[in-house]
Amino acid sequence: MSARVADPLQPGLDQALVAQVELAGLRASQPPEQLECDGWLLRRLPGKAKRARCVNALLAGERSLDEKLAECVQLYREAGLPLYIRITPFSAPPGRDEVRAARGWRLHDATQVLVHPALADLPTFELPPGLDDEAASAEGYAAAVGALRGSSPGEIAAHARRLQASPAPYRGRLWRAAAGAPGAALACAQVAQEGELAGLYDVCPAPAARRRGLATALCAHVLRQAHAAGARIGYLQVDAANAAALKVYRRLGFVAAYGYHYRLQPADEANAH
Repeated sequence: MSARVADPLQPGLDQALVAQVELAGLRASQPPEQLECDGWLLRRLPGKAKRARCVNALLAGERSLDEKLAECVQLYREAGLPLYIRITPFSAPPGRDEVRAARGWRLHDATQVLVHPALADLPTFELPPGLDDEAASAEGYAAAVGALRGSSPGEIAAHARRLQASPAPYRGRLWRAAAGAPGAALACAQVAQEGELAGLYDVCPAPAARRRGLATALCAHVLRQAHAAGARIGYLQVDAANAAALKVYRRLGFVAAYGYHYRLQPADEANAH
């Protein structure tokens, strides 16, 4: 795969606001423990979310790239995790991503960060008939999402632990069939809110509920709740290849802000997940 630089910041957006969105996303995905390595944030929480088990290359630091990478390789090997490095337009210094690409570090999971500039303008969707809307605890939300995604018990436990420890409080909502069995969630979505910024996370419709507009309506529902609690701007992260999800978010008024991706060291290719 050819080298790729993280997608640049999109023109026409407030660049200071976009930088705040990146920092808010980092805080919202912060696991219970993280390490600092000369300007890099090292996260090693097992689970499905790469943002909680990757290196964030934030600052150039004082040490050489090779020295820091060697330390990261050892730390992630001790944790039993593949070594992913997250690359954004804010990563420093510029040019390091091309170095990793030249050394055979493969690109994984290109992601788009979208911003909603005015949550007050969200479209209104009513709760579809025959559904119950309920709040979920961290444990309940992780279990519901894990059931829909086929997560392992360990991945579900790690997800719940991250939600409980996040500096940005999460509020999760589940939509269930009113006559359904407990745990039979048809759609899930949650918001991590910090002041005027509300991040939309873990949107997950059940396979049987797709193409019924439930995800769109639920996203609007949780974001309107965040707006009522003082949020003004929305943001989210979505797989750049997920055309269906991008269509939903654009319908709600989200616009592209920037992109990021991960690099995986060649030795971990066989264990990538």
